[in-house]
Amino acid sequence: MLSSLTTMLAITPTEIALIVVLPFVLAAGALIGMLINKKLVEKRIGDSKTEASRLLEDARLEAKAMRKEALLEAKEEQLRLRNEFEKESKQRRIELQKQEARLNQKEDALDKKENILDHKLELIEKAKKEIEDKERKLSEKQEELDRHSERMLQELERVASMTSEEAKTILINQMTEEAKKEAAIVVREIENKAKEEGEKKAKEIIGLAIQRCAVDHSADTTVSVVELPSEEMKGRIIGRVGRNIKALESVTGVDIIIDDTPDVVTLSGFDPVRREIARLTLQKLIADGRIHPGRIEEVAERVKRDIDSQIKEAGEVAVFDVGIYGVHPELIKLLGRLKYRTSYGQNVLHHSLEVAHLAGLMAQELGADVKVAQRAGLLHDIGKAVDHEYEGTHIQIGVELAKKYKENEKVVHAIAAHHGDVEANTLEAVLVQAADAISGSRPGARRESLENYVKRLEKLENLANSFAGVEQSYAIQAGREIRVIVKPDKVDDATTLFLAKEIAKKLESELEYPGQIKVNVIRELRRIEYAK
Repeated sequence: MLSSLTTMLAITPTEIALIVVLPFVLAAGALIGMLINKKLVEKRIGDSKTEASRLLEDARLEAKAMRKEALLEAKEEQLRLRNEFEKESKQRRIELQKQEARLNQKEDALDKKENILDHKLELIEKAKKEIEDKERKLSEKQEELDRHSERMLQELERVASMTSEEAKTILINQMTEEAKKEAAIVVREIENKAKEEGEKKAKEIIGLAIQRCAVDHSADTTVSVVELPSEEMKGRIIGRVGRNIKALESVTGVDIIIDDTPDVVTLSGFDPVRREIARLTLQKLIADGRIHPGRIEEVAERVKRDIDSQIKEAGEVAVFDVGIYGVHPELIKLLGRLKYRTSYGQNVLHHSLEVAHLAGLMAQELGADVKVAQRAGLLHDIGKAVDHEYEGTHIQIGVELAKKYKENEKVVHAIAAHHGDVEANTLEAVLVQAADAISGSRPGARRESLENYVKRLEKLENLANSFAGVEQSYAIQAGREIRVIVKPDKVDDATTLFLAKEIAKKLESELEYPGQIKVNVIRELRRIEYAK
């Protein structure tokens, strides 16, 4: 049958075999494909797991790094906060220390006031006892007077045939005269004692105030020196046909002196603000290296703004240093301008600070208003800040400024009276006068011109030499002392005392000087022999 089928279909036995085997081969291929596909899937799953593990590890490492970074940032923030806290704590500690110092100072002032009150109470008790003793003595004298009056009345009636009324009148007149004499003696003793104690107390208060007030004072000059990096810089400062130096002098208003002095340029001018602006401008130009008229104007303008800022800051520092509050901002600016103002070479701002401290310290000792004394002392020369802009003395200008900016009447009065133009009616005004005199008369506080200084010393020596018996005199210690050498054969030891007083009186009447001059009269007798 198969052969008949083969014959019918014309199929060879080989093809039949293929037909029979082909399904098995296909099945086997499908099976093999399924196995291979399964292995590929398993491999992909394994690779996916490996990749997932790697990603997980990377994520873990990245998280760890982020955690470290976050910890570092947290530590840095913690350190910054701690530093800020420590800085703030330090500032608060400093403020607390300042407050404690002020409280201690006030406590000391209160203790001193208590001591003064105790001393005054003791004086009152002593005076009370003296009055009681005098009353007792007066009572005894009165009793004695009564007895004496009775005897005199009897004697007068017997001898003079006088009435009792007439005798009484005579006795009263006699006793009145005696009482007046005794009262005058007592008053003179009290006045002398009060004068001695007052002078002693005043010296103690002034000495204590000067010792406690340690304010630096320096004499400012009218020239400034700017150092140059090399001699070549002088030519650049002068510029072509002198245009740079002309621009500098025009902008700053200061004379610029360039001479043979190596590596320096001298700035000359009586206005210290302009001189300081010129000095800073020239320093900035030298450091920058670009020196031409346009650059000069630009730098000078910038320096002027900086100086204005420094003036305001100087005024604020002065007010804070003295410890007064509520000062008008315009007065603070004017105080700052005093930093660049001099009087006889003495810096006016430093002088005002010293006067404020001295007046405040003396006010504490005397029980006066410390704040008023300090405020008046700081503002007493405020008129000098603008005395070149307005007419009148610096006292008149200062009074007008104080009134304009609503200062206390006592402060205005102290400013008006600090040179004696008006009579001082308050204790604070007197203290400002004294503090101003002390600050201006300190050795080295003020500077005289060399010519006036030499003339004053020559006049001092000539006045001393004009007395009879003076051999030679020498002014020493910048004119604070004069040593007078007398001829021993014409002036004896007793006469030297009167000679010293006469010289001192003549110096007071004919010579003007700050502070005091010590007159030292020296008499020396020598005998020389030679042994041969």
